[in-house]
Amino acid sequence: MTTAPGRYLSAGVSWDDDGPYLALRSPVGVSLQMRLNAGTVLSYRVLPGEDGALRHCLGSVKVQDRHTRIAQPCPEHSAAERGYQCGPCFARDDWRLVHNVHRSGIASPGLQLYLEQPHWLYVATFADGTSKVGTAAAGRKRLRLVEQGAVAARYVARADDGRVVRILEDLVTAEAGLVQAVRAGTKAAALTQPLAEEFLDRTNSLHAAKVRELLAGAGIRGFSVVAETWERPAQARVVLDAAGAVAYPLDPGSGEHAMVIEAMVGAAALVTVEGSDTPLLADLARLKGRRLNLGAYQARLPALQTALF
Repeated sequence: MTTAPGRYLSAGVSWDDDGPYLALRSPVGVSLQMRLNAGTVLSYRVLPGEDGALRHCLGSVKVQDRHTRIAQPCPEHSAAERGYQCGPCFARDDWRLVHNVHRSGIASPGLQLYLEQPHWLYVATFADGTSKVGTAAAGRKRLRLVEQGAVAARYVARADDGRVVRILEDLVTAEAGLVQAVRAGTKAAALTQPLAEEFLDRTNSLHAAKVRELLAGAGIRGFSVVAETWERPAQARVVLDAAGAVAYPLDPGSGEHAMVIEAMVGAAALVTVEGSDTPLLADLARLKGRRLNLGAYQARLPALQTALF
């Protein structure tokens, strides 16, 4: 379904079983999905707030159970103060508790239900060889890694619940040195010059083996060590094989843009722009928290960059 022109608040790029989409909210709070399939024209202008702020509060999340999260729009339509929330929305957000629940023991009733399901621990490797450890709930086992933009990944443990998996995650960071977060911009930039896939897969395999060995001797209950390889989406091949692709020379999070989606890895999009024969890689994670006006716009590429094309 085509998303109608008009004003929207972007909640960023997500994936489901049908592929990637841009999560949007209308001015009256209705949630919409703009599919980012091959051939989609993404044409928009970023709208600053009255105070000039570009990043706006995405509201709070109410966790109902393991399957249901209800997004509650910011009642004041405020600018974001920390991350993608204003102070009051951050304070009433259930989801913010998930990252520290294994230490604090604090969880809302709905979050408690979410945490009681099995969780997976994985090691993901990105296009520049950077690797991280992360977690995924059973229902998001595959898509979590898809959204992360991994090039290679392996599952290393299956935990009984969300508390145990975060204990394991912290252990891996402390003892194996794997970080728990990699910036979206870093992932997108790496795709312009990806390392050889054989090297990336070997790097991931070595990290995963080291983590499994660590976990096997950890003496922690409530999980089992596993050895399972994740399969990335087929369209990632289009991005990795894009000869001569360069970074999109504008900031997608400000100004006007018009691009045609060719394929995606995580929130990074391989795009074409009118007037350029060069494939470009745009970091669409920059759209999260932005107010967008969808319509007929044009990407005005820098003169020097255009000349280099």
